[in-house]
Amino acid sequence: MERFACVTGADHGLGFAFAEGLLERGYSVWAGQYLASSERLERLAAKHPGRLTPVPLDISSIDSVAAAADRIKAGTDRLELLINNASILGDIQAKATDPLNFEEMQNVFNVNALGSLRVTNALLPLILRSEDKLIVNISSEAGSIAACWRDGWFAYCMSKAALNMQTALIHNELKKSGGQAMVFHPGHVRSYMRGELDISGTLTPSESAESILGIVARHKEFIGEKPVFLDYKGDAMEW
Repeated sequence: MERFACVTGADHGLGFAFAEGLLERGYSVWAGQYLASSERLERLAAKHPGRLTPVPLDISSIDSVAAAADRIKAGTDRLELLINNASILGDIQAKATDPLNFEEMQNVFNVNALGSLRVTNALLPLILRSEDKLIVNISSEAGSIAACWRDGWFAYCMSKAALNMQTALIHNELKKSGGQAMVFHPGHVRSYMRGELDISGTLTPSESAESILGIVARHKEFIGEKPVFLDYKGDAMEW
């Protein structure tokens, strides 16, 4: 039976690697595309005819999410897997004693916390019609309250902590019908979250995505009353 997945932020980086990895695992993929155009996605779609569908998607916009959801619903009656990957970083320098840009913080929250919830809410009817009923949220060790060591990164850390709570709330709903939500720290990935490629990361997007997708393939081993918060290697993270 054909399996369907949706990945947000699939233009490049980790999101693109998730889309590519899911195609290799036999999924048909709806790829949320933030940029006006993406040659990488176009090439990937050509490599997998009829199985990769780029969808314009700005998760910070209610209208964009609604339009993307309508397009996906027109193409499938179910989604086995949703990966909420799209995220932004925000200011990582300012500390509590510095002037803080609260407008920028609101923007980061709008993307990292509310954006994933918009997508989940819009696509939940399709997820609930599938067998797996699985939602994967890409968070960060920066969202762990127990392991907090920073004295800055306010918007990013706080928005990822909110995403972790969101995952718990969604899991409580999905488990009623045999589904689950999972949250992952992807490791220090060479990403574009700073607006350009961060080459300081210790992992390539493909390395992180492949490891996470391997765990996702065994997701039923982790199902329980509470969601799991894992790193890309499968080790438990502190909430």
